[in-house]
Amino acid sequence: MQRRTSPLRGSIRGDQATRNRPHWSYSQISQFLRCPLQYYFERVAKLPKPHISGGLALGAAVHRTLAAYHRAIRQGAPFGSDQVHAAFLGAWEETEVRETIQFRDGEDRTKLVDQGTALLELYVKEPVCGEIVAVEEELLVPLFNSRGEALEQPLLAVPDLLTRNPEGLTVTEFKTSGRRFNESEADASLQASCYVHAVKDRYDEEPRVRYTVLVKTKTPQIQHLDTVRNDADTSRLGDIVQTVERAIQAEAFYPVESAMNCSTCPFFRPCREWNGCP
Repeated sequence: MQRRTSPLRGSIRGDQATRNRPHWSYSQISQFLRCPLQYYFERVAKLPKPHISGGLALGAAVHRTLAAYHRAIRQGAPFGSDQVHAAFLGAWEETEVRETIQFRDGEDRTKLVDQGTALLELYVKEPVCGEIVAVEEELLVPLFNSRGEALEQPLLAVPDLLTRNPEGLTVTEFKTSGRRFNESEADASLQASCYVHAVKDRYDEEPRVRYTVLVKTKTPQIQHLDTVRNDADTSRLGDIVQTVERAIQAEAFYPVESAMNCSTCPFFRPCREWNGCP
């Protein structure tokens, strides 16, 4: 460990070499906190996923479409409605080629494609607030614990959208959800701490974070929730990651059983066969 210095200071724009380098990401951290055994199956044992959920497939296609939409705006050639629809359908079909999609009762391909289209149509009616600075920019930055010690592995953060207006920088994170979020979910999110830490390191400016939730209700809705972080929050992030790292090194892999975790888990079968040993 070393006191708050790192050769990564200032961050590195991501590329394939960045992704291949050992690093932490929010998805890794949150997966371990949600269910250490699922983390083990996917990231240590590297078991193949037999399927992904319909909701995950929809969210992935919406995210790819929004990225293409915002890049087009930044390049001065904004999409029309037909281009948005085509981009979404193309993203959905790419997912179908790569993954087996498991639909819940009452779901099917047509319903989810229509749902995604309706959500995107609603979103593109809203103006983008501010100048687009970056879209899905990969930021590899050092992590520090609350004692100012640098962790061995850096953090890779990929904010969906970074914009600037007279009030400063804003990170926008897009979510698709079957319900509206409440304010406490945004305020407690570790993901927001990851983004603030990475953007501040890269741009030397503390951003606010906005969660834009595309709500999959019968009548689609767009919800915006703003949250902020401070130095104590990013130091806590380092402490959490360091503790997760120690738990992984100790092979502390165990299931966290709940209706939310287990109902769509692709590792349900190996989990039921698990006998307490890695």
